[in-house]
Amino acid sequence: MIARMKKYLAILLLLLAALMPAPRLHALAAQEGTYAVAVGQVWFYASADEPLFLLPESYYVRVLERGETYCTVEYLTDDAPYKKLFGYCRTDALTFVDFVPERPYLRKQITVTYTLPDAGGLGTEDFTTYERTFVYYGDRYEGEQLYLYVLSEDTFGYIPADAPPEFERNTDYLTSASGETETPSEASPSVNAVQIVVIVLACVAAVAVAVILLRGKKPPREQQEF
Repeated sequence: MIARMKKYLAILLLLLAALMPAPRLHALAAQEGTYAVAVGQVWFYASADEPLFLLPESYYVRVLERGETYCTVEYLTDDAPYKKLFGYCRTDALTFVDFVPERPYLRKQITVTYTLPDAGGLGTEDFTTYERTFVYYGDRYEGEQLYLYVLSEDTFGYIPADAPPEFERNTDYLTSASGETETPSEASPSVNAVQIVVIVLACVAAVAVAVILLRGKKPPREQQEF
C-alpha cells in the first residue's frame, strides 16, 4: 500500500514538473555573445585615435569586451570573400540588444569600373576599361569627398565614390529598443487556466495521499500507569 502511494506521489511530482513553464530560449545571448547595433553615426576604430569608417546603419558588431569608454568588437566573418575585422567602437555610441540578430552584418559587394584615359585615340576599348569587385565595410568623408572602406582579396583600403551604396536596413532592433511587450503567442509559455486547475487537483491529491499515509500509521500505544 505504501509503495503504491509513493509511486503515485512520484507521478504527481513528474506531472507538476511537466506543467512548469520552461525557460525561454531567447536568442542564446549568453552563448553567442552580446551584439550592439549602429543607430546613427557609429565609428569603427582600428585604435582609440584611428577611426576607420562609419558602420552601415542598422547593422551590428559583436561585442567581445565592454569597456567604460570603448568596446572591443568584431565585424563580419571569415567567409570568403568576406573577412572578419577586429576593432573598437565607443560604448556610448552603440545600442546594445539582448538577442542574436538573424542578419548582424551587411554582406555587400560593389563592382567598380575603371576607365583609362584615351591618349591619342588609339586606345582599344577592351584594354582601357576594366572592372574590379570589392567587399564594402563602411564609408567616411574627407572634406567633401566620400570614401568607401573596402576589402580586395586580403587588402583593406579606401576608394573614392560619388554616393554610398544602397542596402536594405534591419528593423529587428526597433522592437527591442522601444521596450514593447511581446504578444502572448510570442512570450514565454505561461500557466493557463487548465494548467492551474490540474496543478490544484494534483496538489489536493498529494495532500490526500499524505493524509492516508499518516492515518495508516498506528500511533504509539500510551503506557498504562500502574
